[in-house]
Amino acid sequence: MNTRNGIAAQTVLVASTILLFATLVFAHGNEQHVMGTVIKIDTGSITVKTPSGETTTVMIATSTKFVKGTSSVTQQDLKVGDRVVIHAKPMGDMLHATEVKIGEQTQEMVHQH
Repeated sequence: MNTRNGIAAQTVLVASTILLFATLVFAHGNEQHVMGTVIKIDTGSITVKTPSGETTTVMIATSTKFVKGTSSVTQQDLKVGDRVVIHAKPMGDMLHATEVKIGEQTQEMVHQH
């Protein structure tokens, strides 16, 4: 790979990472995206700490899709410390996950285990 292609690849990687792990929870159509680090996993919910320090709990169901990279995975593949982007629909005062995209664990969480 020449230097120009390497720089382009790094630029795409950095831009993708920034978009994936933005510090905001924002609306997208009728869904919201919750981004951050998993701090708690229960049978029916996932609690995420956003980079701004807020915590958000999102309900999960049997219909919730879990993805890591380009592969479909299950809830059992999700670990405390994983970075996630959760696509969720608001229902009442709760968010219900339609898809959970799993990234890498944060270093601080890896060192705690």
